[in-house]
Amino acid sequence: MTLHTPAHKINLLGLDRKAMQDFFVSVGEKPYRAEQVLKWIHFNGAEDFQAMTNLSKALRQKLCETAQITPPQVIYEKAAADGTYKWLLRLADGNCIETVFIPEKTRGTLCISSQVGCILNCDFCSTGKQGFNRNLSTAEIISQLWIAVRKLSKMNGVHDHAVTNVVMMGMGEPLLNFDNVIPALHLMLDDFAYGLSKRRVTVSTAGVVPAMYQLRAATDVALAVSLHAPNDELRNQLVPLNKKYPLDELMTVCREYFKDDSRRSITMEYVMLAGVNDTPEHARQLIKILSGVRAKMNLIPFNPFPHTDYQRSDTETINRFRDILMKAGLNTTIRRTRGDDIDAACGQLVGQVKDRTRRNERYLRSAKQKVVGGNN
Repeated sequence: MTLHTPAHKINLLGLDRKAMQDFFVSVGEKPYRAEQVLKWIHFNGAEDFQAMTNLSKALRQKLCETAQITPPQVIYEKAAADGTYKWLLRLADGNCIETVFIPEKTRGTLCISSQVGCILNCDFCSTGKQGFNRNLSTAEIISQLWIAVRKLSKMNGVHDHAVTNVVMMGMGEPLLNFDNVIPALHLMLDDFAYGLSKRRVTVSTAGVVPAMYQLRAATDVALAVSLHAPNDELRNQLVPLNKKYPLDELMTVCREYFKDDSRRSITMEYVMLAGVNDTPEHARQLIKILSGVRAKMNLIPFNPFPHTDYQRSDTETINRFRDILMKAGLNTTIRRTRGDDIDAACGQLVGQVKDRTRRNERYLRSAKQKVVGGNN
């Protein structure tokens, strides 16, 4: 790491402990300064070097000259009727992302984005229809947690760390931004930063098989797989990534993932789409492909968005689907929809994406053609 000049200050928000130690060595300081500054930034929420009173005045001045603590700008924040909270964050390049906090009696879960838009194009997801611009930096990823902790602390009047769980289930596919996601995960788990339990930090993937093996080697956080279909033909339609990494490959890595820890299992996420993937036969196919996988099923009622052709399975259908899985011995829950009145529910997150793929343009054109055709 080279010394950073005033013209190019490094954003310390994006440095995990090892990178922070390297930074301090690069500016002629002792590595232990990393732990002090990590605690100031992440545990205490500081954004001003002058507030770091256990650092010498000379070091604080050096940090002012070589570094910065610069989060995205909060341009919108809103609470849902159920207490769910959503922030719209503007990045330095003008793109915007969304972050959602879901409070419950025994925990508070923050849903974090990893990309501007999503490079994947899952057919039932509004984020995917927005297209894709770029990966988020480590600083932009961890800033979502940094902002949420500060905001929630101010709401409650004390610095009480209301965020107990983090899920990488916001905008984007985390494992296609591997190099930036891993340092952010390190910060979430670091006792000098947020000190979250490995079981309370979850990475969700649509099934990027090679990166799943890499993730397993790099960290032992929890894993969720966006499954959504029990056979390749249907999953190719709903989750196009399946064409590259079909179910046989995906189930192989899932069987191996927690093989050394019998207490842990993978969460399989399954959005319930009326008449598409919700029949008893689909449930029986699901039981078959999950044979040998330590998994818990999370059935997600579909959350609609403008121009989509999909509809939510009714309650009776979802309950019947759950009962079939439970009878076969699969631990199955139905996710309670949260924040849908402010478009903060699963599959509804959108930002302001400068779409490089023109996917959003094509999607809106197709939707307009359907409306015109339906009126003829």
